[in-house]
Amino acid sequence: MALDKPYKDIPGTTIFDAEQSRKGYWLNQFCMSLMKAANRERFKADERKYLDEWPMTEEQKQAVLARDLNRCIAVGGNIYFLAKIGATDGKSFQYMAASMTGMTQDEYAAMMLAGGRSPKGNRYLSEQAEGGV
Repeated sequence: MALDKPYKDIPGTTIFDAEQSRKGYWLNQFCMSLMKAANRERFKADERKYLDEWPMTEEQKQAVLARDLNRCIAVGGNIYFLAKIGATDGKSFQYMAASMTGMTQDEYAAMMLAGGRSPKGNRYLSEQAEGGV
């Protein structure tokens, strides 16, 4: 029986729930493997070869290769595990977050220092349909 998930009605929001966890299990295990220096070196030497050692979907592998973090999250990735990819690439978490918004790192930092993103447009889809903000 499927659980009621009212949070599915929030635009641009992916909640890392049990379903996402199951979907992204091997993707997240791959990410955690990057905590070991030897695995980071193997990954950097031949990314595709290293990814093929993991029973991930092709879509998950392509998302990693493209460093498309939004797609990685959609296919089950958890941002805290995905941060290991950024660290392997020498990128900060701030850089990664900025890449997910389409902003530069400087633009993202300025937005966060100014109080964050406006809540406009970040309401339940059903509220928007009813004429809400």
